[in-house]
Amino acid sequence: MTGPVLFIGDSITDAGRRDDPEGLGHGYVRLAAEGLALRGDQRTVVNRGVSGDRIGDLRARWRADAIEPAPGVLTVYVGVNDTWRAFDADTPTSAAHFEAVYRSLLDEARAAVNPRLILVEPFLVPVDDAQHEWLDDLAGKRDAVASLATEFRAAFVPLHRILTVAAVHHGAAAVAADGVHPTPLGAELIAEAWEAAEGASAG
Repeated sequence: MTGPVLFIGDSITDAGRRDDPEGLGHGYVRLAAEGLALRGDQRTVVNRGVSGDRIGDLRARWRADAIEPAPGVLTVYVGVNDTWRAFDADTPTSAAHFEAVYRSLLDEARAAVNPRLILVEPFLVPVDDAQHEWLDDLAGKRDAVASLATEFRAAFVPLHRILTVAAVHHGAAAVAADGVHPTPLGAELIAEAWEAAEGASAG
């Protein structure tokens, strides 16, 4: 039996899933699940996003939330809080530490259940001058995710580029009102990008 399609990450994945009877939330995971269902895909979709999570928080709950469900497809989407907390709480996460912990999670998943991996690049579409200062820090996390996708032969979702282009056309606030949390349009764009990566990796 094929394992579930599991999503793990921060608030962008969470999107209120713990208040949703179906456990999917109201963000891109729900849209992705609806897209799979429309294509007749019978796989169960599981959302394990937790608002506010950084890479160390994923480490703490990885076995219970990412390994024990034995996913057939595992999507990991984390990184923006590792940047954000450097600026609002003075608790930075270096790119090297972020990459090392992330790698250990992927190693563990591969050894335990060997799911098909989809890694989502963290994004930021600055809505004020202060957020422009975050971009250099986030770039290290983005590079780490891209590098790990290559290393683990995972599907890679180049989300920062996709949403940056969308922000040029629609305005940053139309994509993510606070620069981080996607609007319905932003969630739709994330779901479309995930669907493209998932479809390509399944082929």
